[in-house]
Amino acid sequence: MTSTVTDGAALSDTELDDLRETVRSVCADVGGTAAVRRMSEHSPGVEAELWDTLGRQVGLAALGLPESAGGIGGLAEIAVACEELGRTLAPVPLLSSTVLAGQVLAGCGTADRALAELAEGTVHALAVAAPDGAWRSDAVPVAVSWQGSVPLLDGTAPFVLDGADAETLVVAAAGADGVDLYLVDPREPGVAVRRVPTLDLSRGQAVVAFSGARARALTAGGEGADVVSRALDVALVALAAEQLGGAQAALDMTVAHVRDRTQFGRAIGGFQAVKHTCADMLLQVEAARSAVVRAVRAAGSPEALAEAAAVAQAWCGEAFVSVAAECVQLHGGMGFTWEHDAHLYFRRAQSDAVLLGGAAHHRERLAGLLGW
Repeated sequence: MTSTVTDGAALSDTELDDLRETVRSVCADVGGTAAVRRMSEHSPGVEAELWDTLGRQVGLAALGLPESAGGIGGLAEIAVACEELGRTLAPVPLLSSTVLAGQVLAGCGTADRALAELAEGTVHALAVAAPDGAWRSDAVPVAVSWQGSVPLLDGTAPFVLDGADAETLVVAAAGADGVDLYLVDPREPGVAVRRVPTLDLSRGQAVVAFSGARARALTAGGEGADVVSRALDVALVALAAEQLGGAQAALDMTVAHVRDRTQFGRAIGGFQAVKHTCADMLLQVEAARSAVVRAVRAAGSPEALAEAAAVAQAWCGEAFVSVAAECVQLHGGMGFTWEHDAHLYFRRAQSDAVLLGGAAHHRERLAGLLGW
């Protein structure tokens, strides 16, 4: 099995810049946050056409995957793409499919066909979260039993990102030997996928119920827990990069507004209280950037990446929430309206803050990693 990020061919610095510009250009061409506004409040999910462009044509679906499956790059490439997608809250499954499901499949070493399909843009979803949304190997909500040589899954998996749009599910299930991983077709008997309304319109979630669902085993002997833990460290950095991109966009939007909005004959950006608030927002964004850069540089060591990922997520989630909230406030009454984009960033920030476990969860994990 592999560790941390897999062995796709790395991009040069120039190619990384080109990747950033390409993703930014594609997102601009679809109108930025206009793609989010096309999502229904009661059925957020994946915009298939945008993902076809970004995932298949640009190649984002293959980021960080093994070269044998057509993968390219590693954590640096994932972070660049996630930061740019976070700027416009693009409703595409890079985090859910390529990063979460992709890193788990790559870690199993027995899912070549599934990895190849994922790298070509087919959406996969990972079902591993405990009822509180975090990953804990002692609180896996799905159990496995065996009918001869066929594994059967029972239980209900909450918080499955883009689960209603996935063609394949990667599921963690607890059995006699511990936690192992299984591949499930969501169209098979015994699988019920229910799309749920979410605060964040740009990212769909589903609840998936299993009742004697037939599955294909990917790991054995309880090896699945270690695979999930390593994959989640990559996903935490990817999520932190998304949060950085969203926070930067909210800051840019706010600075542009306070420069143009006037009161008493002068721009409100000249008022001391507003200047101090914008300065605090900038500090939080730049600290988040430092946390993401530090985590990307730790990709070569599983131990260092685990620590850096916990730091990044403990900081970036709260930073995005704070910056998004100030963005709403500094836009005044306009910032509270449906027509303005500020609430879209606030929704994403609040949702991301608890997506893979909240800041308190990651601080507790960090303390354990450091032996405090």
